[in-house]
Amino acid sequence: MTTAPPAPAAPLLLTKRRIWIIFSALIAGMLLSSLDQTIVSTAMPTIVGELGGVEHQAWITTAYLLATTIVMPIYGKFGDVLGRRNLFLIAIALFTVASIGAAFAPTFWAFVAFRAMQGLGGGGLMILSQAIIADIVPASERGKYMGPLGAIFGLSAVAGPLLGGYFVDHLTWQWAFYINIPIGIAAFAIAWFTLTLPSKKATHRIDVLGVMLLSAATVCLIFFTDFGGSAEHGWDAIETWAWGVGLLAAACVFVWVEARAEDPIIPLSLFKNPVFINATAIGFTLGIGMFSAIAFVPTFLQMSSGTSATASGLLMLPMMAGMMGTSIWSGIAISKSGRYRAYPIAGTLVTAAAMLAMTTLSADTPIWLICVYLFVFGAGLGLIMQVVVLVVQNAVPATQVGTATSTNNYFREVGASLGVAIFGAMFTTRLSENLTKIFTDAGASASQAGDAMSTLDPQALSELPDPMRDAIVTAYADSLAPVFWYLIPFILAAFVLALFLKQIPLSDEAGMVARGEAVAGDEADAAERALREGGGTVVTGPAEDGETVSSATGSTPAQG
Repeated sequence: MTTAPPAPAAPLLLTKRRIWIIFSALIAGMLLSSLDQTIVSTAMPTIVGELGGVEHQAWITTAYLLATTIVMPIYGKFGDVLGRRNLFLIAIALFTVASIGAAFAPTFWAFVAFRAMQGLGGGGLMILSQAIIADIVPASERGKYMGPLGAIFGLSAVAGPLLGGYFVDHLTWQWAFYINIPIGIAAFAIAWFTLTLPSKKATHRIDVLGVMLLSAATVCLIFFTDFGGSAEHGWDAIETWAWGVGLLAAACVFVWVEARAEDPIIPLSLFKNPVFINATAIGFTLGIGMFSAIAFVPTFLQMSSGTSATASGLLMLPMMAGMMGTSIWSGIAISKSGRYRAYPIAGTLVTAAAMLAMTTLSADTPIWLICVYLFVFGAGLGLIMQVVVLVVQNAVPATQVGTATSTNNYFREVGASLGVAIFGAMFTTRLSENLTKIFTDAGASASQAGDAMSTLDPQALSELPDPMRDAIVTAYADSLAPVFWYLIPFILAAFVLALFLKQIPLSDEAGMVARGEAVAGDEADAAERALREGGGTVVTGPAEDGETVSSATGSTPAQG
């Protein structure tokens, strides 16, 4: 007796209602991640002061970025191979659990470890959200969906600093992580019930060796730059170059393995695509300058300007307002015109101008002028960030959307990790030297000066005598402002790359439609009407392999 082959999977119906339902799950996940960043940046000086890690504070940002960078290609590739729904849920769960650990961390390095765990979840939220949008919305219409995402970042920009400042000034810094718990649970529940996407089975062997080698190369890269930029080791230390040799070896073996892998984690064929290469190079150079500036501006505002945590958080709002405004505007304009090339060109020039202005920051710089600089800086970034991702997604086949998105973000985060490690080390080294001189001139021994620096936070600063406080404020300003000079060349390099970015037509077909996993537009609306009029049902919850969808003519396996 023979059995009939299974019926082909019924495609998902991407009606407008279904798209916005799925989009709501993405917004919940993005809110969780973006809110955390603005809260933590505001609370960072207090955290490092209480946990005794002022001289190592760059590791709070570096650990998160390192973990995020490592997992980005994994989420991107596995999403293409296995489907994105379950991975999105895992990312939310990781982020939420890590928030609990960070809140109860007993030491500075335990806190850093949980920040790294948050990065493992945050990397997934970032990559999978971008890839899912490409799955359900064609490139020609994707720009207008940047508006709600921009609004989420705007909401986080307002709520994050307010909450972070309030927690630090009136409660404890741990509340910056307690708040993630209910948000994470809500985001998980929303995604569980609304994120209706296909789950797949891998048809090729997973590139485990490629994942391991890429992770090893990334770790070596970060430690190489961190050791080289630190006063403790330096560029002439043998341990620094040991990490450099490890980086070179891991990178070479990775390329050799990927060229022979059945289904590589990062297909080398991507690097034969000139549009992909150009857009990814823009993201890399921009990441070096952008994240370095963003990471330490709140510290500058609190310590150098003498403002409270709440006030310094509010002073970041102009940057987020500028980013949100130009991001929404450029997205709508690209959807109308179908052209994107002018926006990264203009954005890099605006960002470079803002960076140049920031080199003049000092303890005497008026607050209103700092706000203007930050607004211009954010406006420049808003013209570039999401546009570059759209360009990459539009330049590759639908089957590689997740991989291309994650690879582009990976190199941007590599740039960010490099920038924060190198320029963060420059800032903290210069700061340690300046503060040591201040405390020793005041009569403290070297060990006493070290102890004073390790526990220095805004509250402790306010309790010092006026001459000492003024000297410390000046030390922070003199340590950070010159670093911006070193970031400007990278922004200008991104400008040159943007000049050579090729304009190609935007696709009018969503990724899932192109792969045959869904139907959209009028066809989807008609199919849904036919199902309802024929007494069938349409799956509205998460469908898994083996479930069925009733149609007007019978039951067929759902694309689950």
